[in-house]
Amino acid sequence: MSAFVTLKSFFKRHKWSYLIGVAWLLFIDLIQLLVPQIIRNFTDNLKDGLLDPSGIIKYAFLIILTGLLIAVGRFFWRIYILGTSRELEYYLRKKLFNHLLTLSPNYFNTHKTGDLMAHATNDVNAVRMAIGQGTIMIVDSAFMIVLTLIMMVRTTNLRLTAISLVTLPFIIIFVNRFGKIIHKRFRIVQEAFSNLTDVTQESFSGIRVVKSFVQEDLVLDNFTKINEDNLKKNISLVLVSGTFHPFIHLISAISFLLIIYFGGKEVILNRISLGEFIAFNSYLGLLVWPMMALGWVINLLQRGAASMERINAILDEKPEIKDLEDAIELNKIKGKVQFKNVSFKYPSSENYAIKNIDFTIEPGKSLAIIGRTGSGKTTIVNLLLRLYDIKEGEICIDDIPVKKLTLKSLRENIGYVPQDNFLFSTSIEENIGFSFEGNLDREKIVKAAKSAEIYDNIISFPKGFETVLGERGVTISGGQKQRTSIARALIKEPSILILDDSLSSVDTETEEKILNNLKSYMDDRTTIIISHRISTVKDCDEIIVIDEGEIIERGTHDYLLAQNGIYSELHEKQLLEEKIIND
Repeated sequence: MSAFVTLKSFFKRHKWSYLIGVAWLLFIDLIQLLVPQIIRNFTDNLKDGLLDPSGIIKYAFLIILTGLLIAVGRFFWRIYILGTSRELEYYLRKKLFNHLLTLSPNYFNTHKTGDLMAHATNDVNAVRMAIGQGTIMIVDSAFMIVLTLIMMVRTTNLRLTAISLVTLPFIIIFVNRFGKIIHKRFRIVQEAFSNLTDVTQESFSGIRVVKSFVQEDLVLDNFTKINEDNLKKNISLVLVSGTFHPFIHLISAISFLLIIYFGGKEVILNRISLGEFIAFNSYLGLLVWPMMALGWVINLLQRGAASMERINAILDEKPEIKDLEDAIELNKIKGKVQFKNVSFKYPSSENYAIKNIDFTIEPGKSLAIIGRTGSGKTTIVNLLLRLYDIKEGEICIDDIPVKKLTLKSLRENIGYVPQDNFLFSTSIEENIGFSFEGNLDREKIVKAAKSAEIYDNIISFPKGFETVLGERGVTISGGQKQRTSIARALIKEPSILILDDSLSSVDTETEEKILNNLKSYMDDRTTIIISHRISTVKDCDEIIVIDEGEIIERGTHDYLLAQNGIYSELHEKQLLEEKIIND
């Protein structure tokens, strides 16, 4: 059970809740032990003819009173123990989510979304059940077994008690062996559920692609296979746990059979009274629950431990990108950017994504990066944002290596519009103001929307800025998504603005308007524009052309055209394409 050590701080903080809950649990266990004694006295008095109507009423009142006390006690232990386990669920899920947010992008490149969702749902629930119901069953079964055995000896004799416990060693052996099997199979079940969640999530996210290629049958077949595998793994677990509880019942029935035979003989021989025999059987009935609880608790704890191990595997992951101990926090960046002979290869690749990249952008100046697909343009931006760390060369902002800056101050001063233009399933207003907490001044949102040339589109929607977008912004066009993303970056008023191919879905007329709007905006800000279009980058102070990870051309628009290199070739091709389209 070492897997639960991770929750040590939670248990310390909520120890009084558990102690009070356990106290209520022990209280009702004591009350339950009184019930057989009440029945015993009632039976013996009834047999001996010592009961009158008032006596019967007295015993009935005592039974009702014990029932009420048990009900009150159960209410409170449920509040303190099960209620705290719900807080544990909240605590663990929050801790897991917070930790995932600290991990580097490379972690999410190698771990599927569906798998992480399964950890945050099924695994957390299994831990909650182990800590909530498991705590109850451990305390209840241990306390009830000890006290019930004491009462059984006091009610009858040691010999009859020993006979009733003949089957106990079989339970211990059975529980120990099956507990290990349950642990192993439940871990397999959780992994199967992760696969199922991942396939389901991926299928729904890509439903438009599925439908457009008419691949519903293929996706359904794939889902069916994964679902069947999940079913088989669960049935494999159920076969074990399904054997578990009937076996406990069988052992309990054997104990009752032995007591009926030997206890009945004791009554016939007048060694014990009928009331004592009934009380003993009642205690044996009380003993059945703890014996069954042993089965349940091993089942729950093994499931919880298996899930906690899976969660701990994530919590033990260390972010590859993190602040240095003496990291500098800059409130305001001037905007000077330097790449000094930077070379980089992704963790999963043996080939360099970029090689010997060297350039300087002075504050308030603009740099354009252009090149073929896969040439390494976006990699340069990823390194500037410290989504990955470099081992060769140096990247500086305001003459300070980015590794020496805090991640928060670095990224807060950069406005980044990525290629994928991810939008959240919230209102347009919340998407534009995503980088701010709380309510944002509508005037700022409107200003950013106008600069990004998305304002007219927004106010044409029935709910305007309150329009809620579908998943990933599916309810608006590609161009509208790009412009909304641009507005989200502009509203930050960052020192460095990065547009990564963020005008590719916008028509040339709208593109020209956006670039004109950005001219005054970019006067005192450093701007990096990545694009395939010459029209997008031609007015930048410097343009670098990347090919196979290396800078092969650099200069102004006019200078590069005069070189008759790749830039000039791209320019001619795009002019030809425009001419064909216009004709």
